[in-house]
Amino acid sequence: MEEYPRHGAQVALSCILVPGVSLKAQMRATLGFWIGDNMSNKTLFLHDQLYKYMLSVSLRDTDILNRLREETSYDRMAEMQISPEQGQFMSLLMKLMGAIKTLEVGVYTGYSSLCVALALPPHGRVVACDISEEWTSVARRYWREAGVSTKVELYLAPAITTMDKLLADGQADTFDFVFIDADKENYDGYYERSLRLLRSGGLIVIDNVFWSGRVAAPQVMDKDTVAIRALNDKLQKDERIELSMIPIGDGLTLALKRS
Repeated sequence: MEEYPRHGAQVALSCILVPGVSLKAQMRATLGFWIGDNMSNKTLFLHDQLYKYMLSVSLRDTDILNRLREETSYDRMAEMQISPEQGQFMSLLMKLMGAIKTLEVGVYTGYSSLCVALALPPHGRVVACDISEEWTSVARRYWREAGVSTKVELYLAPAITTMDKLLADGQADTFDFVFIDADKENYDGYYERSLRLLRSGGLIVIDNVFWSGRVAAPQVMDKDTVAIRALNDKLQKDERIELSMIPIGDGLTLALKRS
């Protein structure tokens, strides 16, 4: 029996390595994944049968959310779509917190913002940051159809610029919830500004903190991986927050701002 790293944890494999078959192929067959596989739109660590079962007994899907996922699945960057169970989890967080004012950094085609907006009360608000007119045009269409477009305020500009403007406009300590799912090199900048915008007891949710397992592979040193790995390390030591990292989607970090 030999040991191999599974996204940072040691997993004992009771298997015999087959001559002529790559370790990568055997790991996929045994565990259902290999570091570097694209897993952002499916919760990690679950084989297909168990994943389907989980959705069948827990996902309370709606027609409009299903259609948005379906349309997005044909996009060239469809791997950026969050998983349905992640969207439902975020909706639950909104209701648990009684959130009213939220911020989204990275909109894509609008699935996460739609989940959040649907969970907010009628006077709730989503400040949405993105730079793509193409992708957010899809989002706007679904916001309108779902009847939540009046809740969403879209800023088409670099998110750092928008967040700095919000701070300059006196909106520090006023947001209940922030979701960060945009370019990874700027994650630290988004996080620091989010902390300033968030009220005490507010929550930051950061997506892709596993980065398909690359963060646990020290030899992987591209800019995105290094940025996420650095933020993960930073948050573990950050006394300004309460922290939890959970294996939903491609890994979610929940950071609760302390008083």
